[in-house]
Amino acid sequence: MITVCLADNSPVVHLGIQTYFKNSSTIKIEEVVSNYDDLLRKIEASPVDCVILDAELSGLNSILKIKKLLQETPKLNVIFFTNVSDTLYAPPAIKSGVKGYVSKNIELDELENTIIRVNNGEFVFSSEVRKAIEILNKTKKSERLFKKLSTREIEVLRYFSEGRKNKEVAKILGLDEKTISTYKLRLLQKLSVTNLLDLINKAKQLEII
Repeated sequence: MITVCLADNSPVVHLGIQTYFKNSSTIKIEEVVSNYDDLLRKIEASPVDCVILDAELSGLNSILKIKKLLQETPKLNVIFFTNVSDTLYAPPAIKSGVKGYVSKNIELDELENTIIRVNNGEFVFSSEVRKAIEILNKTKKSERLFKKLSTREIEVLRYFSEGRKNKEVAKILGLDEKTISTYKLRLLQKLSVTNLLDLINKAKQLEII
């Protein structure tokens, strides 16, 4: 039996997945949480084989948290189950050590298959993710500047694209406001633009956000 912790903000997702796997002889939804702190507590109190994780889970303000979690619990399998932009989040998520990255638009039997395959040691990524990565690899060198962005820079860019100010981003990520200003300057330099509006437009043009 594969034990799973479902970490998602939506009660509808909780109900749907729990109902689907209720009578499964292969997969058991052991825990259900709606924020990152609860996820950590549940994993520590009752280890599971796999976590189905929404990238926008409350309290998960940085992909670096997932990297740290997987370093501390190397036997844990994490599957991103999300609608967050494949191009923006899939590469750093994969780099952090997640074993699967699938869209919430898939059928539940496909999610079931993903859990089983990941538990068997496979890496499973949706066709959308594979397509996004292929596009990145085929992009002209002159348009690949964004591939030099660090995971943290991508996160800061994501919050800027949502219209958040330096102070807000600093609070979300638990960083000093001056540090965010430094990241902003680096982003401007790496994407060869001079202001925030052009930065966001360039990021959209390159399908980073």
